[in-house]
Amino acid sequence: MFWIICAAMTAIVAIAIAAPLIRRRQAGEEPAAAYDLRIYRDQLREIERDLDRGLVEPAEAVRLRNEVGRKVLAADRALAREGAAGRAPGGPVAMLVLVLLLVGAVLLYQRIGAPKMPDEPLAQRIADANAFYANRPSQAEAEKVAPKPERPTPDAEYLALIDQLRATVANNPDDQRGQELLAMHEERLGNLVAAKQAQARLVALKGDGAAADDHLRLAALTAEAAGGLITRDAETELNAALKLEPQNAQARYMAGLVQIQNGRPDRAFPIWAALLEEGHDAEPWAAPLRLAIGDLAWFAGRPDYVAPEGSPMPRPDEAAMAAAENMSPDERQKMIEGMVKGLEARLATQGGTPEEWARLISALVVLGQNDHAQDILGEARMRFAAIPEALDVVEVAGKKSGLK
Repeated sequence: MFWIICAAMTAIVAIAIAAPLIRRRQAGEEPAAAYDLRIYRDQLREIERDLDRGLVEPAEAVRLRNEVGRKVLAADRALAREGAAGRAPGGPVAMLVLVLLLVGAVLLYQRIGAPKMPDEPLAQRIADANAFYANRPSQAEAEKVAPKPERPTPDAEYLALIDQLRATVANNPDDQRGQELLAMHEERLGNLVAAKQAQARLVALKGDGAAADDHLRLAALTAEAAGGLITRDAETELNAALKLEPQNAQARYMAGLVQIQNGRPDRAFPIWAALLEEGHDAEPWAAPLRLAIGDLAWFAGRPDYVAPEGSPMPRPDEAAMAAAENMSPDERQKMIEGMVKGLEARLATQGGTPEEWARLISALVVLGQNDHAQDILGEARMRFAAIPEALDVVEVAGKKSGLK
């Protein structure tokens, strides 16, 4: 079917191009310039007759002869051009070029294309997607080939503290707080497998008391350790989080990502479209989701889909900034600290974009609260662990601020 369609389209285009080239002037057909030339010569004879009869003045006859004479010369030149064009070999040469182009296109496709590629009906594509889903790499297999993430080189003092933390947790493996800290700092160092293991231990210790965020954090670390692939292990934890909180937005985002990775955009689209409709614009995954939803809708068979408009980014309070100009340095410092605390409180309760987390980290460093900024950076890394684009934003802010 594909070749029939291609051949038909090629034939239509070739005929449309070739038709003017192979058209021949019908026998006895008079060129337009020859007809004009005969008319102008009749007009010259008519001028002479009118002059002989005294119907026009001699001066007027001269003017009319000159005017018609210019038209005769123009028509004569046009007739000469048409005759030369009719004798030129442009038609055959153009036809030869067209044939060479068609033959060249076929040969080029046979060389770099896939002429033996079989048709992929919808049923076959769904079957292939299901087969890939059932036979996707295991966690161990994915971890073997996953690239190690780039992280800023920590100083010796920080590494020594982490070694102490590892030893403490090893001596007391049932300490939930220790496992939580170990997971956070191992992830910060780029030791994703170790971070995943610590988080898995934490979830096991909590048992039925583990919250949806605990399972979701483990799912994100498991996927990150697998190079971004949501394996069976990661999906198990994701399903546990969704069972506890079916409306958890980040868990639903990852559920859509599972479908995309396994070739089912038709299943991913309604999940992501619903998230956009609900307006989770402050979430770190909202921006990449909004960028991808158009292509996803097309692949899902919804080319007419129009994404809802996102809410605008919050703007600085211009009135407060104007009032700050009249404040004393101490008053201005207190106002800035209050704004930073307000931003921190909003991010902690409502979440926010990676740019807002980066702004908070930078502001805390400016205020001299480096330790607190380091903690915020660690929390941001946990939130954005499954979204590399968002994680890069906070990592850049931490690096510029001199954090580890």
